[in-house]
Amino acid sequence: MGGLPPVAPAVGTSSRVRLGRDYYVRIAGNDYSADPAVIGRLVDVHAGLTAVAVTCAGTVVAAHQRCWAAHQRCWAARQAITDPAHVTTAAALRTACQARAVAARGPAAAAGAVVGLRALSDYDDIFALTPVPAPAPAAAGLQAAR
Repeated sequence: MGGLPPVAPAVGTSSRVRLGRDYYVRIAGNDYSADPAVIGRLVDVHAGLTAVAVTCAGTVVAAHQRCWAAHQRCWAARQAITDPAHVTTAAALRTACQARAVAARGPAAAAGAVVGLRALSDYDDIFALTPVPAPAPAAAGLQAAR
């Protein structure tokens, strides 16, 4: 039997995925949360025998202990491993997004507020959509010039 190699073999899997809106990555049927601040960006996922690490541009955005539960029970039993800090960050981002949406809409009119009305013919004038007047009928005994 030969000796061991000088460098230990690589164990586990690595992949690059775009982090979805639900801020989870799936490894072997289990979902692991990542920092929601990097939603929509490419992240590198490394799953070893005991740990799962997610990095974005060299920065660790998630580190979880590897869960083998899906393989210990029935095939359909999936686990979602969530870091509470990721849930807190997601809630803060969601609140900030909703506040920006409300600010972009502007103030809402109060119930029963009187709003201005404009005649539809005003829009015809603005966009030069006024119909061409019909020609006047020719007088009796006169022929129209051609």
